[in-house]
Amino acid sequence: MNGPSGAPGKAAPRPPPRLSLTIRWSALVGTLSAMGIAIALGLDHLLPGRPGLVAALAMLCVVPIAVITIRAQLQPILSLFRALEGTVTSYKDGDFSFGLHWPQNDELSDLVASHNALGQVLREQRLELTQRELLLDTMVQNTPVAMLLVADGGAGGRAVVYANLAARQLLNRGHKLEGFAMDALLAQSSPALREALARGGDGLFTTGEGEFEEVYHLARRNFQLNGRRHQLLLLRQLTAELRRQEVQTWKKVIRVISHELNNSLAPMASLAHSGAELVRRGQVERLPQILATIEERTRHLESFILGYASFAKLPTPLLAPVAWPDFIEHLSAQVQFTLVDEAPAEPAAVDAAQLQQALLNLLKNAHESGSPPERVELRIARVADLLRIEVQDRGAGMSDAVLTHALVPFYSTKRSGTGLGLALAREIAEAHGGRITLANRDGGGLAVTLILPA
Repeated sequence: MNGPSGAPGKAAPRPPPRLSLTIRWSALVGTLSAMGIAIALGLDHLLPGRPGLVAALAMLCVVPIAVITIRAQLQPILSLFRALEGTVTSYKDGDFSFGLHWPQNDELSDLVASHNALGQVLREQRLELTQRELLLDTMVQNTPVAMLLVADGGAGGRAVVYANLAARQLLNRGHKLEGFAMDALLAQSSPALREALARGGDGLFTTGEGEFEEVYHLARRNFQLNGRRHQLLLLRQLTAELRRQEVQTWKKVIRVISHELNNSLAPMASLAHSGAELVRRGQVERLPQILATIEERTRHLESFILGYASFAKLPTPLLAPVAWPDFIEHLSAQVQFTLVDEAPAEPAAVDAAQLQQALLNLLKNAHESGSPPERVELRIARVADLLRIEVQDRGAGMSDAVLTHALVPFYSTKRSGTGLGLALAREIAEAHGGRITLANRDGGGLAVTLILPA
């Protein structure tokens, strides 16, 4: 046989001929039986007439030979079984480097081949798993998000079982955190972090003052690992991102306010000039109309500024039990809507004034959407521990682009809109620990849903 380059190649060793265990052991038993018969016949020829003695002597000769022969045949098989047991134990310990060899071409060679194939698969899987773990650890260690895995130790307190480089830099000046008690680390950290962790849930907190101020977002997730409760803490620094967003927001606010001021002040200046000119000419008949127009634009500008002020100065909600029948009656006196289904019988702990302000904005938006007034609907329902308040209409709905930006402050598609109605409703919902969602309805119209803790 020649190799690829034309040089004589080395032939692969040919496997021994197949000889099954059944044939081998049948041949062994047959050989021992034939030998026993031959010995018995020989002894019977030497000791005629004494069958009992002949049988005893034959057994005395055959049994030791049979024992030695069978033991010699079983010894390699027993060694193979011990080797199999040892490799299985190694597999349990995570060591897949062992392989077995069986020289015979029988059923045991098939078993050994399957066992070696299993070991090869396990080695490949271990190598792939190791590479994935290395990749994952590299990604986790180099992410700017500080990651802490904390195990609940019961009476012994909580201990850090894993921390990436960002967490070490944030909490221990780059040193290892694994094995440290979480309470001891928090005692050395900033009060803002301790307060954020004690508050529960996710949220933002600020450390430092002045030019050293840093804003972080805290997220936490709980899960069970190896029968123990663990908590994953994620601390993400948002200072630079928030400052960029703050600059963009201020630019947008300035553009909106400048636009609105120009829209009001330019006509007012023109009207004032026209009024002064009419007074100079002694033509005062149109002065009341000019002054009325200036007053109207002034009031519009005042309401515009007040709207921004109410959004910027939203106070912390004062939660108190609110009875729904009185709340709905007071709301219906200010804006028209149809109540769908009955409101929950049990009161909810909300800030009634802020919630009413949010719903007034949503219901007025529904009326301004082009919906028939009788199709503006309000539904209040309690689902488990959540309060679901939904305002529906049959207006024009929103395009995908408008839906994407509808909750952004100062974004409005109305010619005279301030872009604060939905943004204020969102601010109120989030201040209550809830959220707001918008969705177009089948058949036309919009559904705005406030989901609040009950």
